[in-house]
Amino acid sequence: MAIFSREDWDFWKENGYVVVPNAVPRENLDAMVNTIWEFLEMDPNDPEDWYKHTPYRGRNRASMISASGMVEIYQHQALWNNRQHPRVHQAFSEIWETEKLWVSLDRANMKPPSREDKPDWQNEGNIHWDTDTSVEKVPFGVQGVLYLTDTSEDQGGFRCVPGFHNMFEDWVKTQPEDRHPRHPDLDGLEVKSILGKAGDLIIWHRLLAHGNGHNRSDRPRLAQYIRMYPVASREKDALEDRIAAWQNCRPTSRWPGDPRDWEHKTQKPAKLTDLGKKLLGVETWN
Repeated sequence: MAIFSREDWDFWKENGYVVVPNAVPRENLDAMVNTIWEFLEMDPNDPEDWYKHTPYRGRNRASMISASGMVEIYQHQALWNNRQHPRVHQAFSEIWETEKLWVSLDRANMKPPSREDKPDWQNEGNIHWDTDTSVEKVPFGVQGVLYLTDTSEDQGGFRCVPGFHNMFEDWVKTQPEDRHPRHPDLDGLEVKSILGKAGDLIIWHRLLAHGNGHNRSDRPRLAQYIRMYPVASREKDALEDRIAAWQNCRPTSRWPGDPRDWEHKTQKPAKLTDLGKKLLGVETWN
């Protein structure tokens, strides 16, 4: 049975994002939430503990969490259980019109509430693209984020400029030649915060300017990033990097990583289902 209805497709075409409710079971969500707190060595019931680490900025590897809440965990079984869940794969397959996909080995997010007495955590987020938009033709692609808990509009969750993928080509003609290829000038653009329920998977078009927001609530924002894309024959080097990362419980070469090397020291390689093996690349799609 198809996940997306005609109404979903109409919404996707107009807005550039779509929501998949109940993308994974509740036990998967609970396991991932518990894993984040364990990895961060924090007490989820003690608000003071949410700020115990000094977050890093850029790629300086000084902490296991960034100022925007990016949690440097990549290969834990709880992450993989969500990546290889059939409903998640089906959603991306319907958008790509092929089941032959690889899954990104991406991170999680824990963004605590902004507090004046915690200046390191006064992060308002930024609207950006994760691709270079200065190229002549930006290839189609999608990204995704799984809400691990109910997330309100003021909780620092996913934000975007709805419909921007449709107006990008006309918009870019109005911009100066030296515009930033990854950070748009938001003048005249409306940024919308997307609330969601635990288990909602939001998939968005690559050209949709987006980011996480300013957490003005009293609860942390918890999420996992998941992206899928078609397998390409030129990915041999990437495949070796992916398999080594999974086997060694470490990030692939593009990510900052955890300076403690916690996953490598404490975890075994995640158990993969038949689907998971294909999504990683250790088995081929036929």
